[in-house]
Amino acid sequence: MSDLPRKAVTRTAKLAALPLGFAGRATWGIGKRIGGKSAEIVARELQQRTAEQLFRVLGELKGGAMKFGQALSVFESALPEEVAGPYRAALTKLQESAPPMPVSTVHAVLAEQLGTEWRELFDEFDDKPSAAASIGQVHRAVWHDGRNVAVKVQYPGAGEALLSDLTQLSRFARLLGPLIPGMDIKPLITELRDRVSEELDYELEAQAQQAHAAEFADDPDVVVPDVVHQSDQVLVTEWIDGIPLADVISGGTVAERDRAGQLLARFLFSGPARTGLLHADPHPGNFRLLPTADGEDWRLGVLDFGTVDRLPGGLPGTIGRSLRMTIEGEAEAVYELLCEEGFVKETIDLDPESVLEYLLPIIEPVQVDEFTFTRGWMRAQAARIADLRSPAHQLGKQLNLPPSYLLIHRVTLSTIGVLCQLGATVRLRDELERWMPGFLLADALEAEEEEEELPSAEARV
Repeated sequence: MSDLPRKAVTRTAKLAALPLGFAGRATWGIGKRIGGKSAEIVARELQQRTAEQLFRVLGELKGGAMKFGQALSVFESALPEEVAGPYRAALTKLQESAPPMPVSTVHAVLAEQLGTEWRELFDEFDDKPSAAASIGQVHRAVWHDGRNVAVKVQYPGAGEALLSDLTQLSRFARLLGPLIPGMDIKPLITELRDRVSEELDYELEAQAQQAHAAEFADDPDVVVPDVVHQSDQVLVTEWIDGIPLADVISGGTVAERDRAGQLLARFLFSGPARTGLLHADPHPGNFRLLPTADGEDWRLGVLDFGTVDRLPGGLPGTIGRSLRMTIEGEAEAVYELLCEEGFVKETIDLDPESVLEYLLPIIEPVQVDEFTFTRGWMRAQAARIADLRSPAHQLGKQLNLPPSYLLIHRVTLSTIGVLCQLGATVRLRDELERWMPGFLLADALEAEEEEEELPSAEARV
């Protein structure tokens, strides 16, 4: 039996206590102010207590609660600085660890999945987990052929827990909304819920990881460990050492931060172009910084392919074309493209110039050769959209996000959040020019010519 609380009533009670706790601490804060403490000090103490409770509960529950916490963690950069501090430590801790399940449970899962003689498959197996995540935990081991491996063991009852947690969290999404200004929490929870069955399927994860491992096998910048063995609840992959990205964020040098940021952006945009898959879980716990063989530079190690978006043609060319035309100030063309793709519903009529003004600050990082991502920039963008009085907020409410773009949008925002946590200076435009379909005019024209030739080719068949 796992320590993962499996009864829905138990998990629901823990989650339902969160909004009640928020209300209780607000009352406590009023009492403190009456007692003479300043509003600023009380607010800081209130945020700290809220952060501690929120992420303690999410971490203890694992499952969907922890998955939600990890998804939120990459948006920490958007929090106002006066409240970000108390959350930062709790969020970073959640990215890398969670309470482990009992050793007896781990052994029981391994025996069920690999056979009663499972120990013969390993020369060594460390019972102490090296990492814990939302649906499983990872143990370091040595495979019988001498390879160092990571053994991911799925929590018993993880599927039930994921669905139960995300359903419960969606019920008070409005109360959680203020954690990230300018972000609608409910669609995030809905999208996480829609991905549950895929993330629980280790066969799909193994296929996605192996596709990346094969494509990036000789890549000088990115390392993806090979898959060694896979069953329903156990996934064995090659082990990679390196500096966790969370450690680079908290204490890396400027050079390490910049290199990590550049490689993260490169992987985000090159992955779909090279594999037809988008790694869709870009929180820092899934990345490592590894020294190159000569020790002169760094490579990016990528872990956990449980959530991917399948994009056979790479990222949609619409994104590249709209970015290019926005930079060039082609308001009418951008607006027409957004309407065609469903970003503006047929019943909505917007001013193209206003739409351009809304988009330009968001795409500032690709308007220049080199951009330094900062928490301040991220907060400014969030505040601009969150301010109920701002034209950006009013216009943003009228835009629509088509379902096919939802995961791409979340992954892009999450990656930008990590870049801001790193404070990295990145040549983002270089990566778009190389990997983003439609971003370069020549690529767009070539694609249009191919589309025009296609009907005539079909007619000849």
